[in-house]
Amino acid sequence: MTYMEVSTVIGLLVGVLSLLAGFLLEGGSFGALFKVTALLIVFGGTIGAVIISFPGKTLKRIPFIIKYAFVKPKADPGETIEQLIGLANISRREGLLALESELEKFSDDDFMSNGVQMVVDGVDSDVIDDILNRDIELYEQQILSMGRMFEAAGGFSPTMGIIGTVMGLVHVLGSLTNPGNLGPAIAVAFIATLYGVSGANIIFLPIFNKIKANLAKDVLIRQIKAEGILSIQFGENTLILRKKLFAFLSPEEREKVGTRLEGSAGESEWSEGSYQEAASHE
Repeated sequence: MTYMEVSTVIGLLVGVLSLLAGFLLEGGSFGALFKVTALLIVFGGTIGAVIISFPGKTLKRIPFIIKYAFVKPKADPGETIEQLIGLANISRREGLLALESELEKFSDDDFMSNGVQMVVDGVDSDVIDDILNRDIELYEQQILSMGRMFEAAGGFSPTMGIIGTVMGLVHVLGSLTNPGNLGPAIAVAFIATLYGVSGANIIFLPIFNKIKANLAKDVLIRQIKAEGILSIQFGENTLILRKKLFAFLSPEEREKVGTRLEGSAGESEWSEGSYQEAASHE
């Protein structure tokens, strides 16, 4: 299940509303901020520059990458560790082939499903390690290649704002016969710069940063899965697996996941004898 990343929406609203509120408190008006020509120059020019900069197959993924920025990653590190420990318990009790019956639980998780399937099929551990790590690397590259559209937009937007301002000033300087209108006309010209800088620093670059943050969490989860899958194939003690995977978590997450594991049925593996067995391997 996916959930909306509320912080992203809140951040956008706070940023935009703060600018509007500050402008209004200075005695400005909404009408002074909304100029269709400036919007067209800045955002139209930025979109055009992005289209030129990226191939069509990347541009087609814009809806996906926007959703990626605004939706929390599906998996959670703690839940992933619980799943892996559950699989380890099954493999130790019933053998690796018993994991095949668990594949249905990962029908919407190709990475986990493929990894467990390779373990069931008896693929060499070095091959599994290579395939899983290549998958992680390629996934990271694909997401970043799409996210860089927002990074590029954040670079183009201020420049388009300056271009819009220069175009406005050219128009103003061509109308010097009416000095009384120079002040308002210059103010309108600088609206384009406001749009360009604000768009870059409130919309485009923050969204790119959120994409990178979500990607870092996704990559972490995949690394946990890869480590767990290989440990399961090696038949490592469940306590050792737990120690390995807990290294990926913060102290708070470790305590939370540990509490859940202590109360789970799978903790039957966590006897004093299994602890001693784990200690003997260290």
